Amino acid sequence: PICFLPLSLDMDRDEQIMLGCCSKMVCNGCLYANGIRELGENLKHTCPFCRHPLGESDAEFNKHIMKRAAVNDPFALREIGKEHHSDGNYEDAFEYWTKSAEFGDVDAHFLLSTLYRKGQYVEKDEEKERYHLEEAAIGGHPVARYFLAINEIVNKKYERAVKHLIIAAKLGHDESIKSLMEVYKIGQISKEELAATLRAHQAAVDATKSSQREEAGRARKEGRKQEEL
Repeated sequence: PICFLPLSLDMDRDEQIMLGCCSKMVCNGCLYANGIRELGENLKHTCPFCRHPLGESDAEFNKHIMKRAAVNDPFALREIGKEHHSDGNYEDAFEYWTKSAEFGDVDAHFLLSTLYRKGQYVEKDEEKERYHLEEAAIGGHPVARYFLAINEIVNKKYERAVKHLIIAAKLGHDESIKSLMEVYKIGQISKEELAATLRAHQAAVDATKSSQREEAGRARKEGRKQEEL
């Protein structure tokens, strides 16, 4: 039971999970629905996407991710890069994210932009930072689009900034809506265009909702309450 609905930009790590067996990002609703189905039919716990057995240890998960990376799976490459970055190993993070970006992963482009902005392993480079932000934005990354907008606002290029913010907002990005409210106050976007963008933003947010995800959220809250007792 895979929903294929877009993932919310506000989802935390408990509401979505990357499966090491197939490198797919699955929402909590799909995992919950799959678990209910397996329980009702007395089935083994498997990946809702590829049906590989789940319940693996961290070592097994890492083994599967490395196997996916060996065949140039961009999502696996990106996740390994994240682990290296978390450990402070910026050099390996850069190498994995660069390879992931070469295979078309927009998140990897965004992550590379942060390295060039902060000067982690690489020299700070605004031109390369912007290149990776643009590549990520073209691929549909709303946060990258938002960062481009902020850069344009700093340079007082409001027309370009508004275009970026509208695109990001229509993808469900909340901060872009807040920024559009601010530029509206200084007359850089019309009331009609702002209203249309607000409607599109709400539609994008609504598209991420489902009864399965809501049930999973309630079950998780109940589980936490039980743990606190």
